[in-house]
Amino acid sequence: MSTPITSKTFNLPWVDSFLSTMASDHFGKAFVKLINNLLVPFIAILIFLGLWSAGAKNVQTSLGVLPGPGKVWEQTVTLYDEHQAERAKADAFYERMQTRIDKAVAAGKPQEKIDKMKARKYTGKETFFDQILTSLVTVMAGFLVASLIAIPIGILCGMSATLYTAINPLIQVFKPVSPLAWLPLVTMVVSALYVTNDPMFSKSFLNSAITVTLCCLWPTIINTTVGVSGVDKDLINVSRVLRLNAFTKTVKIILPSAIPMIFTGLRLSLGIGWMVLIAAEMLAQNPGLGKFVWDEFQNGSSNSLARIMVAVLVIGFIGFLLDRGMLMLQRRVSWDKNAVLR
Repeated sequence: MSTPITSKTFNLPWVDSFLSTMASDHFGKAFVKLINNLLVPFIAILIFLGLWSAGAKNVQTSLGVLPGPGKVWEQTVTLYDEHQAERAKADAFYERMQTRIDKAVAAGKPQEKIDKMKARKYTGKETFFDQILTSLVTVMAGFLVASLIAIPIGILCGMSATLYTAINPLIQVFKPVSPLAWLPLVTMVVSALYVTNDPMFSKSFLNSAITVTLCCLWPTIINTTVGVSGVDKDLINVSRVLRLNAFTKTVKIILPSAIPMIFTGLRLSLGIGWMVLIAAEMLAQNPGLGKFVWDEFQNGSSNSLARIMVAVLVIGFIGFLLDRGMLMLQRRVSWDKNAVLR
């Protein structure tokens, strides 16, 4: 009777190990998860790009045919090239300035004149990537200020039903107000109060950041209040038995229990703030993505539509990354390690 040939016949135990892994239920589940997380979204994106490419050819605007994916990618590369060219100009400027400074020092020029030369900055136009950075800085400034205000208010409202009853009407009144309504008021207040010959921040930055702050407050306040008020009563009773003071009870019991809801509010606030920022920058002329979109719209060149669509896609992608970042932070600091990436 012949002996069956297996991997062991050829002294290849790793083949048996691989085949066993392939056949295991764990591997099957991992493979299905990989398909769901990578292949399905990839196919959906391909379908979207195909429909976009086919449909764009049939849309005629005052600036020409609606750009498809190829045209948008072409303008993405162009914007990157423009950024690189602008950085090269800036580097050349500072090299020339350093040469002049070295000559002035060698010639024994007054230190005051040398300091003025060192203080000169490159005044070239901001590139698309510079505007992305400006928008990120602005939205994070507004969001952080809003969080520092909203979280303590939400905690107090969650711990005191009377205080929540007093503040709730204000929340419900101001929550639906559009950023386009806030911005003129903010602009007038900033212009009246922020008067200085040596400003630390530009007024356009403050107008945009404060508008973001006003629109970011409400989701965080509401969700923090719900999270704090929903803390298990047994935990509250334990704090009373242990005679914990208000600060210790808040830090050790209330905050850890309410963190999932607090982060839900923060994620909502950051998403709203990012949307609000674009409209605020358009009107305040803060040199960010909103201003880029508005300038391209006003420009009306043959490439304007494609460049605007580049900005739209970048805005959406950054919004996605901001949300993923908040969720990862939540999973790191929260006891709930099963927060779903959705």
